[in-house]
Amino acid sequence: MADLKQFYTNEVVAKLEKELDIKNPMAVPALKKIVVNIGVKNATADKKAIEAAAEVLTNITGQKAKVTAAKKSISSFKLREGDKIGLVVTLRGKRMYDFFEKLVKIVLPRIKDFRGVKKTSFDAKGNYTLGLQEYIVFPEVDTGKVDRIQGLEVIIVTSGQNNKEGFALLKALGMPFQK
Repeated sequence: MADLKQFYTNEVVAKLEKELDIKNPMAVPALKKIVVNIGVKNATADKKAIEAAAEVLTNITGQKAKVTAAKKSISSFKLREGDKIGLVVTLRGKRMYDFFEKLVKIVLPRIKDFRGVKKTSFDAKGNYTLGLQEYIVFPEVDTGKVDRIQGLEVIIVTSGQNNKEGFALLKALGMPFQK
């Protein structure tokens, strides 16, 4: 795989300066961080579920996952404040670029009936959220060791000021959007 950071610096910046009519190269939108999180379905009933999901998320991202806890008690879900219910990893720098490249070039094409990601999953600030129904599409996941298939969420945070800038950045970096 070619270095995505170098590609961004050498080619994408110049392209986006023209496309978005930006005079200062430092004002061109860039990737800031990528947050990957998993909500573990039966974490309160099965304590090993969190450990298994943490191992998978660590393998996928190459960085140790942080356990997240419930902020509120919800009796209908049998959930108490402070219960461990999910995992999160925040990627920056080289790991972020490597993960983005793997997501775009390897993971998304492996999804069954994949026709591109939605263009509507931007917030007003140019950040993009992508939900995957199964984390087994990642090449690092050993399907023989997986007890329960779960989804995960990938949030790509950009320095774009709006959706147009965020979209232009991700498209230039190779994100396969729907037609």
